[in-house]
Amino acid sequence: MAQSTPARIAQQLHHLRTSFAQKPGLPFADLLPNETPELLGPSSEPVYTPLVTLGMFLSQVLEGGSCQAAVARLLAHLSTTKERTPSANTGGYCKARQRLPEDGLHSLTRRTGATLSERADPSWLWKGRPVRVADGTTITMPDTPENQKEYPQPDGQKPGLGFPMIRLVVLFCLATGSVLEGALCPYRGKGTGEISLLRRVWDELDPGDVLLGDRIYCSYFEMAMLDQRGIAVVLHKHQSRRTDFRKGTRLGRHDHRIVWQKPAQPDWMSEEEYEALPGTLEVREVRVLVKCPGFRVQRYEVITTLLDPKQATALELGELYRQRWQAELNLRSLKSIMGMDHLSCKSPEMVRKELWTYLLAYNLVRGVMAQSASVASVTPNSLSFTSAMRTLSSFAEVLSVGSEVEREDSLNRLWRAVATHRVGNRPGRVEPRAVKKRKKSYPTLNEPRKLARQRLLRKK
Repeated sequence: MAQSTPARIAQQLHHLRTSFAQKPGLPFADLLPNETPELLGPSSEPVYTPLVTLGMFLSQVLEGGSCQAAVARLLAHLSTTKERTPSANTGGYCKARQRLPEDGLHSLTRRTGATLSERADPSWLWKGRPVRVADGTTITMPDTPENQKEYPQPDGQKPGLGFPMIRLVVLFCLATGSVLEGALCPYRGKGTGEISLLRRVWDELDPGDVLLGDRIYCSYFEMAMLDQRGIAVVLHKHQSRRTDFRKGTRLGRHDHRIVWQKPAQPDWMSEEEYEALPGTLEVREVRVLVKCPGFRVQRYEVITTLLDPKQATALELGELYRQRWQAELNLRSLKSIMGMDHLSCKSPEMVRKELWTYLLAYNLVRGVMAQSASVASVTPNSLSFTSAMRTLSSFAEVLSVGSEVEREDSLNRLWRAVATHRVGNRPGRVEPRAVKKRKKSYPTLNEPRKLARQRLLRKK
């Protein structure tokens, strides 16, 4: 392959875009911005340029497989273009992945998510307002000394039996399901809680947004700081607070406004920040009754800074909070469907790059779903992520070859196929948490593998 030139870089960016069904002139056409080559940095590598490497990395996390499989896909593609093919050895690709800048991958993830959110159809919003959903999870990685040092395993696991673990908080766009921002840290230690990570991602929130979250985020200080910025919250009430609807200003049955007093200054907050917050915070508390039989929770309370019942009724707030479950489904798509639950890289730096590549690939699939939803006049959340990812993977190669007319036809077929696979609307669905099929599995490893191997050798 020839040395990279501006024309060749533009061609590679075009190929990367077409692989993810981005066509100029469409609402979600340029999720990968024109600045993508600059964000990935310069390179004199003739084969594994940053754009080629990124495309291979994205295909690797979407389609699974090893570095060898990624190189094999590149060789197959180059054979169709009659270009000179490189060696099938994976060393060049692995070194090229290491050269990808972590900040560049992070920036691309944020930009793709923001573009999707900004171009969302107005009918996808809640009362004309963007809703952001925050949720946290954990991710494991290979048990190497480098990973253990930076991301230690949980205290309850014996050395050699656990895996290094990352705590991750993701900020999703409710309308499109895209990742707006993410923050990660070690699983344990000072400043590693979900609320601490929330403060690192909430710069992506704008005045007028609504933040949706579970009870762990229901804190006076976070709510007061967001309220000062003009950001409303709809949260599950924390279990430490008591509920008494006889107090406050009654707005309806199981609906009232109450006043919270500012707690004592926490260790993580400076004196200036503490004094800048108001001494009281007026919030609204709404009880939501769950009438679906079989649900574990029969009722719960929602806390919000949307104080006007004409702006949002108690029923509307309950229905909005129920959509917080979309964040759980999004995380399931990332961890179970895409396989992000256990990363494969063996150094902390590459682990973070792999994580941002997963989130970027997820956003690009969400872009295809948003385009399909726009064409079919439905909402993106009504489409199946799993089917969209599989359909895109099947169409990826044909989207980048053939004439313009053929590619246009392939795009239309892709969008129709993705829009066909809908998520079933099954309100109140009840299923036993059990499986019918018995699975045979290996015994649990109760000692480090090295010791277990030595014990087997002694028996022989």
